[in-house]
Order: sequence, then C-alpha cells, then structure tokens
Amino acid sequence: MIDHAAQSATAGGSPGDGHAEAGHGGFWKLTLGSIGVVYGDIGTSPLYALRESLHHAKPTGVAAPEVLGVVSLLTWALIIIVTLKYVIYLLQADNNGEGGTLSLMALAQNALGRRSLPVFFLGVTGAALFTGDAVITPAISVLSAVEGLKVVEPRLEHYVLPITLVIIVLLFMVQSRGTGKVAAFFGPIMLVWFATLAILGLSHIGDAPEIVAALNPWHALKFLLSHGVIGFIVMGSVFLAVTGAEALYADMGHFGRKPIRAAWIALVLPALLLNYYGQGALILKTPAAMENPFFLLAPDSMTLPLVILATLATVIASQATITGAFSLVRQAIQLGLLPRLEIQHTSDEHSGQIYIPRVNRLLLAGVVILVIAFKTSSALASAYGIAVTASMVVDSCLAFYVVWKMWRWPVAGAALFVTGFLVIELAFFAANLLKLFDGGWAPVLFGAAMIVTMWTWARGTRLLNQKTHRDSIPLADLSRMLEKSKPTRVPGTAIFLTSDTEVAPAALMHNIKHNKVLHERVVVMSVKTEPRPRVPDSQRYEIARLSNDFIVATLHFGYMESPRVPAALALMRKQGHKFDIMTTSFFLGRRSIKPSPNSGMPLWQDHLYIFLSKQASNATDFFSIPSDRVVELGAQVTV
Repeated sequence: MIDHAAQSATAGGSPGDGHAEAGHGGFWKLTLGSIGVVYGDIGTSPLYALRESLHHAKPTGVAAPEVLGVVSLLTWALIIIVTLKYVIYLLQADNNGEGGTLSLMALAQNALGRRSLPVFFLGVTGAALFTGDAVITPAISVLSAVEGLKVVEPRLEHYVLPITLVIIVLLFMVQSRGTGKVAAFFGPIMLVWFATLAILGLSHIGDAPEIVAALNPWHALKFLLSHGVIGFIVMGSVFLAVTGAEALYADMGHFGRKPIRAAWIALVLPALLLNYYGQGALILKTPAAMENPFFLLAPDSMTLPLVILATLATVIASQATITGAFSLVRQAIQLGLLPRLEIQHTSDEHSGQIYIPRVNRLLLAGVVILVIAFKTSSALASAYGIAVTASMVVDSCLAFYVVWKMWRWPVAGAALFVTGFLVIELAFFAANLLKLFDGGWAPVLFGAAMIVTMWTWARGTRLLNQKTHRDSIPLADLSRMLEKSKPTRVPGTAIFLTSDTEVAPAALMHNIKHNKVLHERVVVMSVKTEPRPRVPDSQRYEIARLSNDFIVATLHFGYMESPRVPAALALMRKQGHKFDIMTTSFFLGRRSIKPSPNSGMPLWQDHLYIFLSKQASNATDFFSIPSDRVVELGAQVTV
C-alpha cells in the first residue's frame, strides 16, 4: 500500500513570472530589484571594456576606424549575446520559474526523459566555470573602480591596492549578516549608476557625432577583416562588455521574466550604449583620453564622487556574484554533486537568502590572491573571459536539447538556432584562449578544480552506494525476518535515515545487533532531491507500508529548497500520520571511509573523496533535526 502526497512532476514550462504578476506596483518593485542585483556585473563593464579593447587594438593610439570598429563590436555583442540570446530566448526556458546552468541541465534531462551523460557533464562544467567567474568578478570590479583615484590624484596610485583589499575583506565579512537588509539599497544605487552612465555618455556624444555610425554592424565587420590577428585579440576584450549576461538567466527565479526584460530594454541597454558611445566620442576628440576614458567623461569636480559611486556599484556587482555562488553550491549539494556543507539561512521570509561559511572563506581567499597577484584591473582583464565564454557555450549546448525536445522544434531547426549563437560564442572563446598564459589560467584552474571535485564526489558516492546496496539485506526480507523472530519492542518511533530504501540501513542493523531492541514504530526514511526547483506540499512525501508498524517514507524536495525533515513530519502529522517529535528518535549512520585498491577509482581520487567526506556537515544540521533526538551509530567502510 502506498500513500502518496504525490509523485514528481515534469519540470519546465511554467511562465516564470509568478513574482511579476503580483500587481502593477509589485512589477515595478521587482524591476527595480533586478536593476540592483541582476545587472550589477554587466553594469560595471564600462569601467574597463572599451579601454582594454582599444589598448589591444593599438596601444600607441587609435584613429577613427579603430574607435568606430570597437564601439560597433561592443554594440552588437550586447544586442546578439545579451538581448537576443538571454533576454528574448533563454528566459523562455525556465524550470518552474528558475533559471541558471543547473536548472537548464535539469530541464534538458527532463526533456530527454532520461539521465544523459553528455547533458550531465555539460551542467557540471557550466556550474564549475561559474566559480571562476565568482572569484574574478569581485577582484576586477572593485579594483577598476578604486583605480579611479589615480585620475583624481596620481599620487594616490600606491593606495589603490590596499584600499581594494580592505573593501573586499569587508565585503566578505558582512556576508554572514545576509543580503536582506542591504538589498533594499541595491536597486536605487544602481538606478543612479545607470542614469549616471547615460548622462555622462550623452554629454560627450556631441564631441564627435560621427560615433553614432558605430550602430552600423559594417564597422565591426570591417574592423575584424582589416586587422587580422589584432582584430581577433580585440574580441577577447570586447567580451568584457557582456560578462554578467548569464546572471539574467540565473536570477530569473528571484524577479521573474518580465521585470528582468523591462529593466534591460528600458534602462540598462540604453545606458550602456550611451556610455560606450560617449567614451568613443571623447577618444575621437581627445585621443589621450584612451588611458581611462570612463572617469575622464566626468568634469574634474565630479571625478571623486564618480569614483565613490563606481566603488559602490562594483561592490553590488560583487555581492550579486557571491550570493549567486552560494545558490549554485546549494543546488550542487542538493543534486549530489558536492558534500553536505553548513548552510545558514539569513532570512525568515526568503529561503533563497543563504550563507555558506566555507564557500565564503574559499571565495575570499581566491579573490585576495588574484588582487595581490595581478595588481591592476588591466592585468586582471587578461584573466577574465575564458570561464564566462565557456559557460555561455555550455548554456547554448544545453539549450539545444530544450529547443529540440521541449519546444518541439525540428532537430535541424534547433541546431541552426543554437549554431547561430555558438558561432559567435566560440569565436569569443577562441579569442579569450589567447589570454590563457597572460592570466586566463586562473579562472580555468578554479573551474577545473571544481569539475574534478564534483566528478569525484558524484563518482565516489555512486560507487559507495553500489557497494552498500550489494552488501546489505533487502528491506522486504528484513521485515519478514522480524515478523518471525520478534525482537524486544520499546515505546516510541525510530526513524532511520538512508539514501537507499531498497536495503536495510546500516544504523538499523547495528541497533538490532548491538542493542537487541526495536521501537514499536519503525520508519525507514529517504530524502530525495527532484530535478525541479521546488516541490509543493501536496507532493512532499510518499509512504509504503511493509507492515502495520514498519513503513518506508520518501520525502521529496526541490534542488532550491532546504531539506527540513521536521517540517515534512509536521505536514505528515497534519494529514493523519502519527508523528510526535518528542517520542521520536532519529538514527543516523556515521561512516568512517577508508581507501581501497579495488574501489573503481584511482587512489588519488579515493583520498580526495575521503577528504571531501570529512568536510561535510553532519546530517543532523543539514536536515534540521533536533540534536537531542539523534542517535549516531558509526561503521568503517572502504570506498
């Protein structure tokens, strides 16, 4: 007999605008919020994108063809990559309202109707590469803003690095307080920032009105054709203008599709284009301004306020990337790609506001190392781009499965659709690969480390589960054995948590073997993560009865949810199942893992898996189980 609170539903297809449909006022509030969070990274690109592109085009000075060509490249990169791919098309591919690489992976798996190894590998690669972006974005953003002090007073150059490090350390120190209180300020500050971008750019377009000709894509194509290898190298710097575009998709669940689109079309895109065109016009009039065209847009008296505003904007851009990394790690943990880590909830109202101490410390260490190693935003610009372009390529590849299977396009049409974006993205990726030995190795190294980590954890866990399943007694057989040879029964309920409900949990077998007793009600419980962001209460659990006092319960949570077992038990109690937390004991198995020459993995991977398992938080905290109701029983196993 099975009592369903429901089975898993197929993910995908929901409009993704549940938040946005809260009313007219709610829509504009969400639009303002998206300006502060979603567009922080891409909104700070004018600080360095045009400067670095022109420097690579001609370090000794540029003429009109170079300026028009680079500004045209920037224009059409924003239109094709950001507007067409992400804003118009990818925002349509939502997984019950959620976006991001792992959501797209889950959506592609559901579209195929099975677990596909290529899709899984693409998802893991995209998620891992995002960590490279999460490390380098705070470094280059804050450093480029503080470098504006050199424009105010050249003698302040020696203070740029220390000030940057202080800001970054403070930024990571306040993460434990949560983003809820400061998030209310993000939107208004970024609104002022984008308005400032537009005003500064517009005020200088008149310096050289011919800059408007850059709207013609022929100038971009002509630049590439006439500059050969140099044009190819410049593409790597032009890509700096669209870094952060992936946040459009990743943050869809927080704000909804329509507010994100409205913010981009009505404010962010026009402000970015006006600023790039203003910088271009200023350089055409005053070629020496190429040294730092963004800050030279402002009058001398306004340079210091602009530096302060730019620093605030870059801190916000960094904050968005850091919180995005927290969300991605939580998704990876729920999907079994990383060990359980301590996750702190910083808001009683919003489950998405979380803080992961270990991830925060690792990110801080990575950012500080990058700032000290590279010292300037120009040097860091060489490291930027490879991870982001690769993650965009991954998104396009995953989108093929969604367009083909879920949107039901003909395979040729889906391939042609995706190839249009892939050609451009692969060109950007190839151009960024030229930076590999100039610093591009840094984000690649971070991403590669994450890929190996997730691969090792997923592979080791699968092998360990297979071994445990092979060496254990089937649960149905144990139930029949207990009916024949009845052990001593004691009052109360015992819940044995396990990942495999087909076999008897090790903690249950140890309890019978050593304590020689069994509670009057026994529950073997498994927590399953579904390939969708959230599971409604009506589908939270299912129960199968092996006997009147022996049941198997499976709890279902989405990969964006925290698996809080007591809350699920409370729901089951409301629906007629007798669970009293004060008379319930939770039995957990604690495994001490040893390496084995016959594990199926290389010895180094065995040791890495064992190291990762030691970093995992205990199940009591992860599943929010009251610690005074937990009994842990240990065992030694080989991986």
